[in-house]
Amino acid sequence: MWDYSEKVMEHYRNPRNAGSIENADAIGEAGSLSCGDKLKIYLKVDKNGIITDAKFQTFGCGSAVASSSILTEMVIGKHIDEARKITNKQIADALGGLPPEKMHCSVMGHEALESAIANYYNEEITIKDEDEIVCKCFDITKSFLENEIKENNLKTLEDVINYTKAGGGCGRCKGRIAEILSAVNSQANKTEQLTKTQMIIKINNIIEKYISPELRKDGGDIELIDVDGNQIKVKLSGKCHGCNRAYLTLTHFVEATLRQHVNENIEIIQV
Repeated sequence: MWDYSEKVMEHYRNPRNAGSIENADAIGEAGSLSCGDKLKIYLKVDKNGIITDAKFQTFGCGSAVASSSILTEMVIGKHIDEARKITNKQIADALGGLPPEKMHCSVMGHEALESAIANYYNEEITIKDEDEIVCKCFDITKSFLENEIKENNLKTLEDVINYTKAGGGCGRCKGRIAEILSAVNSQANKTEQLTKTQMIIKINNIIEKYISPELRKDGGDIELIDVDGNQIKVKLSGKCHGCNRAYLTLTHFVEATLRQHVNENIEIIQV
């Protein structure tokens, strides 16, 4: 039996914003009925680019319903360009986490949102002719797998199956997935030898994209002070400064996020 958070169960039992929007400004889809999960998301956007309403229709498990429900709450009130920065990890975190076997539901939410935003801007999402279809059961391409492996720091074949479903059908593609997984992680290890300036730039980008937005929701923020090898010195500000849960914030959120996106050996030091 999977261990679901209370937030997942709440959004499953009482989903928010289920349904459709007539004359929606953007519509996006992800998944397919053949793989057991499908999501359609509708957005209403005002003249200033603010998402004023969002609704969803989904066919899938409880995690798919919960992920879709929380995603609509996350995007309403945001500028559409800000909503574009939402990651599948943020969707899962907003639910208090998802079992590894259900992380693909948050990925589906992220894909549907990307599709809707592309629809809003009249951008075409196409598969390049040369892009390899790795998993024919679920029509999953090499470029999609490479992106998910990088974004979510996937290390094992089981991780890839849990996050993308690739390899979860007939299983014939597992060998090819393992090759792609190895190649992506080998390249990542080679490129991790960054100069101090490069590390500072990369860490600041991750802070601005993933960390600060979450801290600002509670009236706090964070500033990068210095980088000394894998030791990252930061300063908390606002309501985060002096908070009795600051240590948990730094280790369970800040350090974990930087380890995922920059280097798994990073150590956070508060100054």
